[in-house]
Amino acid sequence: MTVDLSVQLGDWSWRNPFTVASGTFAAGRPYADLWSQTATTGSADSLALSQAAPLSCLGALTTKGVSRQPWLGNTGLRMTETASGMLNSIGLQNPGVEAFCRDDLPWLARQQVPVIVNVSGHSEADYVAVIERLEQEPAVSAYELNISCPNVDCGGMSFGVDPVAAGRITALSRAATDRPLIVKLTPNVTDITVIARAVEAAGADALSLINTVAGLAIDRRRRQLVFERGVAGLSGPAIKPIALYAVARCHQAVNLPLIGMGGISQVEDVVDFILAGATAVAVGTATFTDPLTVPRLIRDLGQWCQDQGVTSLSELVGVAQLP
Repeated sequence: MTVDLSVQLGDWSWRNPFTVASGTFAAGRPYADLWSQTATTGSADSLALSQAAPLSCLGALTTKGVSRQPWLGNTGLRMTETASGMLNSIGLQNPGVEAFCRDDLPWLARQQVPVIVNVSGHSEADYVAVIERLEQEPAVSAYELNISCPNVDCGGMSFGVDPVAAGRITALSRAATDRPLIVKLTPNVTDITVIARAVEAAGADALSLINTVAGLAIDRRRRQLVFERGVAGLSGPAIKPIALYAVARCHQAVNLPLIGMGGISQVEDVVDFILAGATAVAVGTATFTDPLTVPRLIRDLGQWCQDQGVTSLSELVGVAQLP
């Protein structure tokens, strides 16, 4: 039986439903080296990796956040393990859009994979400026707006918790590009569907669900918080039920393709997100423990579909609906 793993996000076709979660894959160079070496040695022949273009196995590649100016990121400890996950307080460290265009995009242009650039900013003008600069680069396929960043122009409020602010930054970004525009939503809100509807109305082409969940860690010996900024972002298997709930709710609330993420490490997780309403999925934290997670999941999803008699993933999207 032939299984069709391709997916359609609006007018955009992917060879399979897999991308990587922003911030977990950088621009892909370390993974490309490892996957190429794996293909060369034949140590994972069943993963069907290409030695010359190993990242081409992805449906799309999502970069780490790119900002208008270089960001140093947060000081102090930036990461700690938790039960079934990890907390991070990286602070979106990156060298800025000019360095990204100079150092990473020429390499990415040769990798035979669609490139989604995650866009970050402190203000509306920052987001627009990054997109306008990237519009000059043919290697960029789409944008993912990270609207969980502090909004300096609005007194530190995150864009992603205010439907008016979320809609406005989406509309301004939409006006700056004709490329696919994905908006990544935070789960740290009372009702995520309110934000989803706002960005849909403002011109988003797809949603990424979800960003990390706000969490806290305490150093008992020193009797103080672990992270200098206090709150950090929880990711990994611990947040999967929260992410599934967000995907299922947004699937009913909007008419946009959804990219589900949060705790995916096994093929069963991928299937759960698709059944909840995701058209595509992003893998993040799991790649830290097994850098071959995504190629393995691509293989395993094809096998799962064969075993279950599924010929196309479209048969599964949103089948498990909320009452």
